[in-house]
Parts: sequence; C-alpha cells; structure tokens
Amino acid sequence: MIRFFASVAIGLVAGMMGGLVGVGGGVFMVPLMTELLKVRQHQAHGTSLVAIVFTGAIGAVAYGLQKSVDIVAAILLAATAILTARWGAKWTAVLPEWKLKRYFGAFLIFVASLMLLKPYLPAFHLGPFLWGKVISLLVTGAFTGFLSGMMGVGGGLIMVPVMVLLLGLNQHTAQGTSLLVMFPTGIAGAWTHWKLGHIVLDIVPGLIVGVLIGTSLGAELAHSLPENQLRLVFVAFIAAMSIRYLTSRPPEKNPSKFEHGAST
Repeated sequence: MIRFFASVAIGLVAGMMGGLVGVGGGVFMVPLMTELLKVRQHQAHGTSLVAIVFTGAIGAVAYGLQKSVDIVAAILLAATAILTARWGAKWTAVLPEWKLKRYFGAFLIFVASLMLLKPYLPAFHLGPFLWGKVISLLVTGAFTGFLSGMMGVGGGLIMVPVMVLLLGLNQHTAQGTSLLVMFPTGIAGAWTHWKLGHIVLDIVPGLIVGVLIGTSLGAELAHSLPENQLRLVFVAFIAAMSIRYLTSRPPEKNPSKFEHGAST
C-alpha cells in the first residue's frame, strides 16, 4: 500500500509539472522512481513512458478545450516520432545500467540549460516557407522520438522551443501540441519497452492515478502562473538530480575468493 501511494505521489508531481510546462514529466518520474521506489534504471524509463501516454492524452484534451492545439503540427511531429521512439527504446537494451544513468544525467544537464536559455533564444520564424516548416517538424519529431524512447521522457522540451522559435506558435499552443504528440509516441516507446521487460506493472496504476489528477491541474494552472518562477523550480530539481546520475560508476568486479599461490 505504501508503494502504491508513493507511486501516486510521483505521478502527481510529474503530471502537474507536465501540464504546467507542456512536457511529459519523465524527467521527474524517472529519478523519483529510482530514488524512492528503487526501480532499476531501464525499468524506470519504460514505466515512465506508460504514464506519459496518459499525461499526453489528458493534457492534450485540457489544452484542446482552450483551443491551444495545432493538429497539423502534431501529425507531422508524430509521423516520425512514432518510428524513432521504438529505436530509442531498443537502444537502452544494449546499454549497461551505469552508462544509461550517465546518459540520463547528461540529458538532464541539457534540459536544464535549455530551460535557462529559453527566454534568451532568438526567434527565427520560417514565415511562409511551408516546406521549411514541414521538414523542421519531421526532423524534430524524429529526434524527439528517439530521445523519448531512450530516456523515458515525453520530449516536450525539444518540441516546444522548435514550435515557438521556428514556427511562431504561441507558448500555450506549442505546449498543447507537444502533449498531443506524446500520446502516440509514448505508446510506441512503451510497447517496445514492454517487450524488453522494462515495465514495472505494480506501480503503473498509482502513476496513472497521480498523472491523471496532476496533469489536469497543471494544464488548468498553466494559463495563470508566472512562467519564470516555474522554470527556476524545474531547473533546480533536474540540475540537482543530474549530478547524482553523472557520477554513476561501473560496478566493481568481485575479487576472487581463491588466492593464487596459496600453500598446500
């Protein structure tokens, strides 16, 4: 029962932040699952994607009710993300746990840097260049899908800046569109992780309950809370967690129980 309530709390935190800033919440779920529930790294990534499916679905509906979803952009992003999410999930299977942790730590540093620089990044709208927009979305979807499958995240931190800076979408529409893309992408990645045995079934119900509540609340609050304060809290958490992941080391080999050259 304690494990269930812990998973609900994790889903609530991840869902809330996902709804607030338009991300899947994986950057919160993965470290919280490994730290609080002692889930292995590979399993945390796969289990996180299951919850992200629900984050994307509920978040997209909430943003859609506010007319803040671009269906065409979502279709183009998802077209390539669905394919590469499977490749990313398969790639985790060939990585030892300590190396996957380091990669995740490096990814968290990248995310923290992107969040800090986001207000200062110059906009470069493609304007009327239709094919430029289409290609940008397809390439972004491919890159995001691979990261999603590998890292167990939704990929909103990649998709949202691209849609805002290159396509000229407003922040809320970009976030709503990002959440919609996470639904099919999360299914593709989670299914592959399932086949690899990377999903911990007993904590999935609690995560889903927390995510359903948290995402709805976060999406509603997104239109009223100051973005700068949210961004700083977000960055502080993931920066602190990244240090722990980056210091992961290979397991030490057990010394031989037999001493060579022992006298008989």
